[in-house]
Amino acid sequence: MKQIESKPLLTVIVAVFNGAKTLQQCIDSFAQQTYENKELVIIDGGSRDGTVDLLKANSHLISYWISEPDRGIYNAWNKGLSQAKGEWICFLGADDYFWDAHVLEKVSKQLVTVSPAICVAYAQIMLVNADGGDLYPVGEPWLKVKKSFTQLMCIPHQGVMHRRSLFERRGVFDESFRIAGDYELLLRELKTGEAQFIPDLITTGMRQGGVSSDPANTLVAMREIRRAQRMNGQKMPGGLWLMAMARVYIRFWLWRVLGETMTKKALDTYRRVRGLAPYWTKI
Repeated sequence: MKQIESKPLLTVIVAVFNGAKTLQQCIDSFAQQTYENKELVIIDGGSRDGTVDLLKANSHLISYWISEPDRGIYNAWNKGLSQAKGEWICFLGADDYFWDAHVLEKVSKQLVTVSPAICVAYAQIMLVNADGGDLYPVGEPWLKVKKSFTQLMCIPHQGVMHRRSLFERRGVFDESFRIAGDYELLLRELKTGEAQFIPDLITTGMRQGGVSSDPANTLVAMREIRRAQRMNGQKMPGGLWLMAMARVYIRFWLWRVLGETMTKKALDTYRRVRGLAPYWTKI
């Protein structure tokens, strides 16, 4: 693979641990891309569920893969970065997959128009349930979320393309984070820099449910977001973060008192009152 001015090399880095149930779809979605100047790097954390067999069977589609114990997703992504050759890099989990066969082709046409001063470009992703059913798209134009980003993660990381020079200037992922390391990395850049939104494009499907719906994990994420803010010079939390944290605490205690099923029904009842489509009972 090589860099071509009009067709930059795109690197896709996938972190996986015991992801045999979904990894093949992720790999297939990469292999089906019509864009040719691409590479796939997969870092496995020492899986024991058949993931390694899948990696061996698909080795002809993968530029680099390794299976060994790691210290979490950000350690895995940093390992992948050390092998990446692309001008632009995106990061996925084994549960994620490209939305259609033309995603990278469409993305590449937009990336060549991005100002050299901008190192972050992104598009929408689609949240899906465990059965693959569409929930709703996530991701809004940068001018709409720019002020909010210093308080909350409002850019879907699966839809982000990172220019290689971002890591050369800002460093790699902070591996002390468990959930919000992608936010902290982007905050280093975007607290003073700009991002470019790619309109009219859904790049990936992101599965919801399981641990991702557990409010205990959302609490961890919110606390890590606040830590990322402090690390980047924000001594006091903003109003958006405080309101979001209050909602998370309410959901956390409802979950503990009412249980998962009743809480999801209650949350979707509230969504309907606000004129929103149900979400919680569908994941």
